[in-house]
Amino acid sequence: MNKQKPKHMKSVFVYCEVENQTIAEISQELLSAGKQLAEKLGAPLHALVIGENLNDIDKQIAPYGVDKIYIADDKRLEPYRTLPHTAIAMDVLKKEDPQIVLLGATSIGRDIAPRLASALNCGLTADCTILDIGDHYVSKEKKEYKDLLYAIRPAFGGSIIANIINWDMHPQMATVREGVMKKEIFDADYKTEIVKIDVDKLVNETDFVVKIIERHLEKSEVNLKEAPIVISGGYGVGSKENFDLLFQLSDLLGGEVGGSRAAVDAGFIGHDRQIGQTGTTVRPKLYIAAGISGAIQHTAGMDDSSLIISINTDPDAPMNSFADYVIEGDVMDVIPKMINSYKKNAK
Repeated sequence: MNKQKPKHMKSVFVYCEVENQTIAEISQELLSAGKQLAEKLGAPLHALVIGENLNDIDKQIAPYGVDKIYIADDKRLEPYRTLPHTAIAMDVLKKEDPQIVLLGATSIGRDIAPRLASALNCGLTADCTILDIGDHYVSKEKKEYKDLLYAIRPAFGGSIIANIINWDMHPQMATVREGVMKKEIFDADYKTEIVKIDVDKLVNETDFVVKIIERHLEKSEVNLKEAPIVISGGYGVGSKENFDLLFQLSDLLGGEVGGSRAAVDAGFIGHDRQIGQTGTTVRPKLYIAAGISGAIQHTAGMDDSSLIISINTDPDAPMNSFADYVIEGDVMDVIPKMINSYKKNAK
């Protein structure tokens, strides 16, 4: 077997999003994931941040184990606009020549990532939920490619998990869904190198042809990721009206209500409350799964919960194997009893 080392053993590179001098949560998650990949490769972790008034932005980024931070600081660069941000990122990536490039699967990431991939003539895997490093043998070439990015994501509506690799393209690029990676500080006192970018050399007036006249930002009323308690309903809840009981219990406990894809598809609950690989990933202290069978597409979005209670009529439901406690019974019988019991004992 002819083992071939890739020509590029460079850095892992993260494009960081920023709003009002604050690094976005998705970027913090990517930095944590990027550091893990970089350690497996024995490579440095680098980051790019583009915005305005970024004098102390390195203090937010360096603790994630970032070895070098490229900073483009200019009053014209916030909020995000496609052309100037793409021009700056393209110049940095061509000079940096990273092995792996990670971006968030956000409105910004989905806008800039395909532009960068097209210009760099490289592959791009979108909406990943798992990232890893591994090898791949190409029988046709009789070559083994080492240390490739495994970009893993749900496909065909979440019915299968696809493991996507680009052994003959460089860099390897992926966008990652919000909430699926756990953000972890690597070293609060981590020392990093700062590279200031001369913005005027990389952009021109035509890059600012689009003018932002006015912006309206509205905070989402649903905050599943930060909720300490999540009560999630599946198709077994039965109807949109039955979900009202889950909301009653949630209000009592100070939590949020979520749902499985089956419940969302049935119209029982809105898509913004969907939990799983094609929805939001949650890690609450308490997760109550009401009438959820426990398909892998759902459990991948909640299996890191501290305590899991499953309510189901089926004793063999897959969700029960994840649960710390199982209540065998009909959701419409169990939830009202939980509500009454809490009211009685809360007094």
